[in-house]
Amino acid sequence: MFGYTEQQIAQFGLSYGVGAFMLYMVFIILQLARESRAGRFGTFILLLGLGFGLVGFLAKGLIKWWMNGI
Repeated sequence: MFGYTEQQIAQFGLSYGVGAFMLYMVFIILQLARESRAGRFGTFILLLGLGFGLVGFLAKGLIKWWMNGI
């Protein structure tokens, strides 16, 4: 498609597409905290609870990058 291979499209989607989706998820969590008037502590708890999976995904990427560098 447009001169790109399937592997190149998949790599682009996994790197930029998932990153953009994760930023959108953080926006949704912050919007939820604002609409529910959660306050600072409530916003922290929402980000901690709902954003924990995002942190795990980022940690996996960092660990893979670090392991390939050795």
